[in-house]
Amino acid sequence: MAKITSVALIGILALIATPVLGQAPNTGDMVGTAADRVPVPVTGEEVYTQVCQACHMADAKGGTGAATIPALAKNPRLADAGYPIGMVLQGRGAMPSLTDLLSPSQIAAVVTYVRTHFGNNYRKPVTEADVKTMMGPVQ
Repeated sequence: MAKITSVALIGILALIATPVLGQAPNTGDMVGTAADRVPVPVTGEEVYTQVCQACHMADAKGGTGAATIPALAKNPRLADAGYPIGMVLQGRGAMPSLTDLLSPSQIAAVVTYVRTHFGNNYRKPVTEADVKTMMGPVQ
């Protein structure tokens, strides 16, 4: 019969006591959605940061690459609130319609935020009613 040294015995016991890495929980494949882990944006700034900033950049100056993303900073087209509301509702070019992602309240908040920040000074707030009017009747 083979004699087991104390070093070998300690090694074997350590292997038995250590859980196998493959048995560790894998939180990356857990069932659920990002909405389960990320708070729903409420304020215009939150919507901008979580949705718009990915393309329009943190400074709202847009950019070019796979597509040309227009600047929202110091944008005279934002003077008419209908323009940015329509862009968010209908999309155009690389800009997708965001009606499946954002509520009328979130759209009003983010449009108001963009119109009052980034060098824009269009102070009249956009309301949820303004957005719903432009959405038209529900199908």
